[in-house]
Amino acid sequence: MTSNAAHRARWRPSPGSPAPFTTLVHLTWRQKAIEHWIRFGHKIHEQILDRHRSVVGFAPNSVFAFVRWASNDYGTILSRIDIARAVCRGEPFQTLPFVRPGGEILVKAENWPTVERVLQHIDAIEAIGIDPAEVDPDHWRHVHHRLRAGDQPSTYTPARHEAWLMRRRVT
Repeated sequence: MTSNAAHRARWRPSPGSPAPFTTLVHLTWRQKAIEHWIRFGHKIHEQILDRHRSVVGFAPNSVFAFVRWASNDYGTILSRIDIARAVCRGEPFQTLPFVRPGGEILVKAENWPTVERVLQHIDAIEAIGIDPAEVDPDHWRHVHHRLRAGDQPSTYTPARHEAWLMRRRVT
């Protein structure tokens, strides 16, 4: 056994490290300059690096929304939201900045008017008492495609959510 192989065989995660194959999102918060934050999702790991930076982790198959905003002296230069599903080991994935290893992108919005519409859609889902992290991933794909086409996404209803929960139990 080589020394590297011996080291890997003995390696154990440290008490503060995330579980194996956790999707990690690096967050930065510098007021009115760079603001990266999680709009929704169930974190299983959180590590604060310093006053402005932290790392959060999501379990495989969990859905989360990652918002990125940046400005300079002249105003907003970046406004973006990505809703992604954390992938399992061996699954294909798309890469996202600040997300390791990446995820299955369900919604990608890149300018403030579109980001605002996505945030309003999330608010509407929360208003009917449904956790956006538990919404059917197919609905998030629908939202992405409708917004790309310039159309209004369909409303997510409790009946559709119940159908999704039943389908998830069967599969």
